[in-house]
Formats: sequence, structure tokens, C-alpha cells
Amino acid sequence: MAKTLRGALIGCGFIGERGHLPAYLAQGQTGDFVITSVADVSEARREIARRVAPHVRVYEDARSLLDGEAGKLDFVDIATPPCDHAAIAHLALSRGLHVLCEKPLASSAHDAQAMLDHAQQARRVLFPGHNYKHAPVIRAVRQVLDSGRLGAIHLVTLDTFRTTHAKGVPEWMPDWRRVRRYSGGGIAMDHGSHTFYLAFDWLKSYPLSITAKMSHLAAFDTEDNFSCTLTFPTGIATAQLTWNAGMRKVIYTLHGERGAVKIEDDDVQIVVKAQGALAPEVETLSISSDWMDASHVGWFRSLLDQFGQAIATNDYAGVEAREAYLCVKLIETAYASARSGSRELPLVQDVAGLASASR
Repeated sequence: MAKTLRGALIGCGFIGERGHLPAYLAQGQTGDFVITSVADVSEARREIARRVAPHVRVYEDARSLLDGEAGKLDFVDIATPPCDHAAIAHLALSRGLHVLCEKPLASSAHDAQAMLDHAQQARRVLFPGHNYKHAPVIRAVRQVLDSGRLGAIHLVTLDTFRTTHAKGVPEWMPDWRRVRRYSGGGIAMDHGSHTFYLAFDWLKSYPLSITAKMSHLAAFDTEDNFSCTLTFPTGIATAQLTWNAGMRKVIYTLHGERGAVKIEDDDVQIVVKAQGALAPEVETLSISSDWMDASHVGWFRSLLDQFGQAIATNDYAGVEAREAYLCVKLIETAYASARSGSRELPLVQDVAGLASASR
């Protein structure tokens, strides 16, 4: 980019402190992006921000930061719980700032759509923190798919196993992901976006319908077990997400005309049906991606590059943002399906609009 973009981090909880801030600080003061100010509602977290990044100006909330930093910012990075994403994004867009926003984009499809509309009207970029596609192992699988070795993908399975919900910081509310008022939902709201945007990419289309089931074992008002099946024009995706597993792991499989790929954290197995051979060719890879590090700080640099490219090309509410909206719409529709006894529910209108604009 031609100049360093000055930004504000709104929310200095776990992902803000351990994921976002280190990625910005690693660039120094002359990188493409620099954080000049931070806001957090917790005084203890504001003190941590001052300690981690002594050069930043610190504020007690988003509005006071945006007022105090008027004319000194190019973008905001929203790392608060989902309940506040939309309101903060609108404040920033109305001041002419670009917005990078943690997933899910919002806690309702209505709010997500309003964010996209505002970005277009303000002619500023809205970009989601869809960081899983930036994991080294996921990028390596994209290269396998691009090679054509597997042919067209027609079946995808996505399993995310967690032994508990991701904990918030002790200084504020460690269990905010289990409180609907703040999170908007349980593990589907927390991990559904990652699951769905990977499925979009691997099946090269958008889903036409979804059927879902959910349950909860803990004494919270959000689900901790979620499963669904999505029907695409090009195939099927199934997902199992849980906070009640006996181990922490992601396991993805992709099945194509001529073979398959299995991803198990950093380990990849590629199976290709060799023409005329009695047995398939099997290749195994191990690609360090730090899945056990919940901050995923190593994936953030690539995501920032993509955000910067969107700004450079005036891609205000581009494919990434529209897919982020569709992820929220899918989560919302999945909840409706689960409440109705796992009835299959369509997404035709939402998918048609997105597909015509981006595929």
C-alpha cells in the first residue's frame, strides 16, 4: 500500500490482546497497518493494553475513542463480543473509516445486511475476520484443489471438537460465549462462520438449504452441540461442532471425482485414484499451523494483506463481506431448523443474490 493505515482496536480481550495486537506490533511503526488507539470497557483490560502497546492512546469505549481520534484514523478493528459488532461498525462507517470485524459479522442477518449496505453507502471497506482460510494447512489444501488432482469436490465433512467453550478474559466475563445476550448463540454462532465459508470455498458454490440439530449439556442458554447438513448445487456438506468433546481437534475431509483429502489439525492425507493402478496414490504432509494456539496470531498477517487489498481496490462490501453475511444467515436458519424438528429450510433468495454478484 502507498501509506501506513492508522487504526483503532475496539476490544482488548483474549483475541484482541493475543491475536490482533501482536500481528500489528510485529510490523513496527512503518508497516502497512499500525494501531494508534485501543478501547475496552474494562479498566483492567485497558491497563493491559497500555502495558502491551505503550505507544497507544487508550479509551473506555468505542464512541469516546472515535470522538477523541477524529481525523487521526483510517480503520477500526472490532474484536468485541458479537452483540456490539453492528453498532460499532456503523459508528466507524459514519465517520468514514474502514472496518475489519471479527466473526461472526453480526449476531443477526438483519444487522449483517445493514452493515453491508452502510459500507456501500459510505464507500468504505467492511471486511470479516475469516482467519481459518489463512491457516497454512488450509492454504496448502487450496493448492491441491487448484491442481485439479482430485477433480470436482462433491462431499465435504467438517468436524470441530472442543473440550469447552473458548474462555474470555478473567478481568471481564470468562463465559460470555455461553450468554446469548453477548454471543448471539452457542457453538454454531462461534464456529459456524469458519465451517460455512470453508464449505463455500471447497464446493465452489453456495448452499440451497440447511437442516440442523442442536442440544446443550451445560447450564447456559446457548447450545454446545450442533450438527447440520447443507445441500449445495455441487454437492453436500455435513458439520459436527461441539464444546463437549474428549479432545481438541479439527477434522475435515474433501471428496472429489478422483480422490480425497483429509485434514486433521496439521496433518494432511491426500488420496488420488491412479488410472490403471490397483491401489490409489497416498501422500501425507505435516504443515505446522498452530491449531492449539487459540489466538491464531500466525494467520493474521495474511488476513491483513487481504484487507489491505480490499481497501486499495475500493472493494467496499466484496465477496468476503457478502459471504460473512451468508454465514450469519445460515446460522440463523440453522437455529430455525433445529427449533422445528430439523426441518430442511431453503436459502434460495440469499444464495441467488450472492452467486450472481460473485461467482
